[in-house]
Amino acid sequence: MSQPGVMDETVKSRAGLALNDDFLRKAVKFTTERLRNGKKAASEEHGNWEEWRERGRQIRLHTIAHLDYYLNEFVNNARANGVHIHFADTSAEAASIALDIAAHKQATSVVKSKSMVSEEVHLNHVLESAGIEAIETDLGEYIIQLAGEAPSHIVIPAIHKNRYQIAELLSKEAGEVLEPDTTVLAGFVRKKLREKFLEADIGLTGCNFAIAETGSMVLFENEGNARMVSTVPKTQITLMGMERIIPSWADLEVMATLLPRSATGQKLTMYMSGITGPRRSADADGPDEMHIIIVDNGRSLQLGDPEFQELLNCIRCGACLNACPVYRHIGGHAYGGIYSGPIGAVLTPALNGNIEEWNDIASASSLCGACYEACPVKIPLHDMLVYLRRRKVEDGHGNKLETMGMKGFAAVAANSKRFALAIRLGQIGQKAVVRNNGISLKLGPLKGWNTYRVAPSLAKKSFRQQWNSLDQELNQQQHTAMDTSVRERMQQIVRDRGEGGSKHGK
Repeated sequence: MSQPGVMDETVKSRAGLALNDDFLRKAVKFTTERLRNGKKAASEEHGNWEEWRERGRQIRLHTIAHLDYYLNEFVNNARANGVHIHFADTSAEAASIALDIAAHKQATSVVKSKSMVSEEVHLNHVLESAGIEAIETDLGEYIIQLAGEAPSHIVIPAIHKNRYQIAELLSKEAGEVLEPDTTVLAGFVRKKLREKFLEADIGLTGCNFAIAETGSMVLFENEGNARMVSTVPKTQITLMGMERIIPSWADLEVMATLLPRSATGQKLTMYMSGITGPRRSADADGPDEMHIIIVDNGRSLQLGDPEFQELLNCIRCGACLNACPVYRHIGGHAYGGIYSGPIGAVLTPALNGNIEEWNDIASASSLCGACYEACPVKIPLHDMLVYLRRRKVEDGHGNKLETMGMKGFAAVAANSKRFALAIRLGQIGQKAVVRNNGISLKLGPLKGWNTYRVAPSLAKKSFRQQWNSLDQELNQQQHTAMDTSVRERMQQIVRDRGEGGSKHGK
C-alpha cells in the first residue's frame, strides 16, 4: 500500500494527472454535486440553519479555548469507566502505542472502522510491517485498501472511483467476475467482512466526538461496521485527535444536527453510537478491554495562534471539499496528503509544521470563500490559505519570478499615470494575440491557464477610461441642467418684473 502523505512532485503536476483522468473527474463531479445538493436541501428544510451554524461555532470556539480543562475532565471520567488512556505526541508514537497493545494481546488481525487519524499516523503500514493483518471494514476504505491508495475524500474515501472500477477491484479479490451492480458488490464485501469481524483479535475505531462530562466517545456511521468493530472483538482501540472533545451531551445535539446534514445531506446518520467504557457484567456484548489513544501530532501547535487556532474547530464533515471548485475538478490525491480540499490545504502544513515541504498546497485554491459558506462551524479557511501563502513568502519559499512580478505590479499600480499607461499599452499590444475576444496564447504565466480555458482580453475601454467618460458626461449634464435652471429663473424674473411694471404703470 502506498504511503499516505508522501509528497510526489507538486500539486500542479498531480492536478495535471487528475485533469486528464476522465473517470476520476466524472466520478468526483457526480458525487460532490449530489452531496452539495443534499446538504442544501437538508439545511433549507431544517430552517434557522445560520443560527445553528453560529451555535456550533460557539461550542467549538469555547471548547478549544478551554481544551486543557475539557481534556482533563474527559480523561478522568473515561478512566473511571475502566478505559485505558494513552497520550501520543507524534504520529509515530501513536502507531507505536497501538502496536504495543496488539503485541501484548498477541493479536494477528485487526478490524478497523473508518478513521482519518489512523490514516494520518499510517497505522495500517505499521501493523502490516509487524505481520498483523489490518482490515478496513468501511466499504469505501476497503475499496481503496484493495487499490493500495489513500482516501480521496474525508467522508467518502473512494469518491474518485466509479462502479466499474470498483467491480474490477472486487472481482480480483473474489476470484470471479462480479457485476458492476452496487447490490452485488456490497453483498460480496458484506459476506467477506463478516468472517473478518468474527476472527479479529482487536477492533479499532476513530472518534467523531468525545463527551467530557461522562468520558464517552461517539461514532457516526451509515453501514453498521463500526458497531461490529466496537462490539465483537475482545479488545477495542480508539484513535482520537485531541480536539475531538465537546463539553456535554447537550452540545452533541447541535453537532448531531450539523454534521450529517453538512456531510451527506442526511437528517441523521444511520447509526450513532455512544460508548462509555468496556463491557460491563450485565452487557450482552462489547469489548472486555478498551484503550483510547489521544493524538496530538501538531494540533497543540495551533493553540494560541490567532490565525490558525480555529482550524481545530473542524468536525470533519467534508462539506468544504464538496463546495470547492478546485477539489471538484482534481479530487483528493492531487493534494498529496491524507486530508484534501480546503481543510487539507491548511491542515496538512499545519500538522506537519513544514511549510517548505508543503509550500505549494495553499495555492490549490481560488480563495472564493465557498468553503467558509459550506462549513457548519464557520471556519474561515479562505483567510487561513492567505495566511499560509504569506508565511511561505516570509520564510523565503516564494517563487522568485512571482515576487519580481508583484513588485513590478506594485510600482505600476501605485501611480495612476503609470497604471493608465500600462493599460493603454496592454490594449495595443494584445491585438497581436487576441482571437475571438480571448487570448489563447500558451506562453509564460498564460500557459497553465490557457491549457483548459481562454484568458479574457482587456476591454477596449478600461474601467478607469469608462469612469472618466461617465464623469465628463455627468458633469456636462449637470452644467446643462444648471444652465436650464438659470435660464428658467431669469425668464421668471423677467416675467415677474414685466407683470409688476404693467401694474405699476396702471
